[in-house]
Amino acid sequence: MTAGTELTRRPTRADAPARFRDLLAAEWIKLWSLRSTRWTLPLVFLFVVGVSVNASLADHRNWPTYPEERREMFRLYGPVRDAFPEAGYLLLILASATVGALTIVGEYQSGLIRATFAAVPARRAVVAAKAAVLTGVMLGLGTLTAATSFWVSQAILADRGASWSIGEPGVLRAVVASAVVVPVCALVGMGMGALTRHAAAAVFAATTVLLLLPMVVDRDEHRWIAELYDTLPVVAWLRLIEVHPDIVNPVPYPATVAGSWLALAAWSLVAALAAVTLVHRRDP
Repeated sequence: MTAGTELTRRPTRADAPARFRDLLAAEWIKLWSLRSTRWTLPLVFLFVVGVSVNASLADHRNWPTYPEERREMFRLYGPVRDAFPEAGYLLLILASATVGALTIVGEYQSGLIRATFAAVPARRAVVAAKAAVLTGVMLGLGTLTAATSFWVSQAILADRGASWSIGEPGVLRAVVASAVVVPVCALVGMGMGALTRHAAAAVFAATTVLLLLPMVVDRDEHRWIAELYDTLPVVAWLRLIEVHPDIVNPVPYPATVAGSWLALAAWSLVAALAAVTLVHRRDP
């Protein structure tokens, strides 16, 4: 065998499969190249913190006019509601789902997905890298938002004797759940994007699952409806941030803390697996 023959049979660097860390780097660049990521995420962070500050300042200002009964009730649920305002978090959840959908839909609509799979035929690895990068970025956003909102709101309420510390029972769980729900909803959006391959359809589907269903379902009618209702991501998050649910908002067939954590984990896993499976089996 000659040296020339050996060289022709030796695998070149270009023939080597892409390493997963290279895929992560590529997906990181793609994610931050989206205008929705560069502009939406910082603006949504500021909006959520702003809503939290506004709610806390309103309670701080009105505290002297609250009767003692209302003050006692506020100490049971008010600090966490000011820290994680539902209006602000619903926008954050919708924005996260939208960004998650665009990580898939954007490449399909631009045609870049064909170039991606031509360079890296391992579709499962590509989608897994997308999911990993999306989860990391959104977890960072969720953690920053939850920690900032909690710290600022409790600092405002502190001199009224109405604030909570992170060490009180259930409070750390509320902060962690408010951070975790953001990547969960982003993965749901990604799964919907892989299913529909259309931005508007994916956002509508994610909005229906995350925001509309919790509003229209009557959980108190039957036990099985309540159990299904409690598995919805936003409903599970609302249960986890309730520090005193039996006192503040007693309901038939209450959800459990463990069940709510399992619901968030299941939605993340199912959405990611659905995206991997759908992209792998369907033509670009």
